[in-house]
Amino acid sequence: MPNYRIIIDLSDRSLYLLDNNIVVRSFPVGIGRMVTATPEGDFVIINKQPNPGGPFGAFWMGLSKPHYGIHGTNDPSSIGHMVSHGCIRMYNPDVLLLASIVPVGTRVTIRP
Repeated sequence: MPNYRIIIDLSDRSLYLLDNNIVVRSFPVGIGRMVTATPEGDFVIINKQPNPGGPFGAFWMGLSKPHYGIHGTNDPSSIGHMVSHGCIRMYNPDVLLLASIVPVGTRVTIRP
């Protein structure tokens, strides 16, 4: 049985999917601006919503920190940059793939 967790590395703007502590996928991400920085720490995915609309792209996965999540984007050029209000932005195909793999309850660690 898979044992998934997610590590988001703010310094290299990447999201890593781990299975039993082995990286199985990595994805480029957009992160929060300096004034609306992405929070660091340990969280869990508490909900998932396809097609949330607006700037959230094709999928939303809410984190245990209220108002923060991992989501798609309607602005693919923002990936790899400090652009969001603190959320983790992914390309729509990437967030759809990730959402299809990880269940609600998956641990998410955000590190500097």
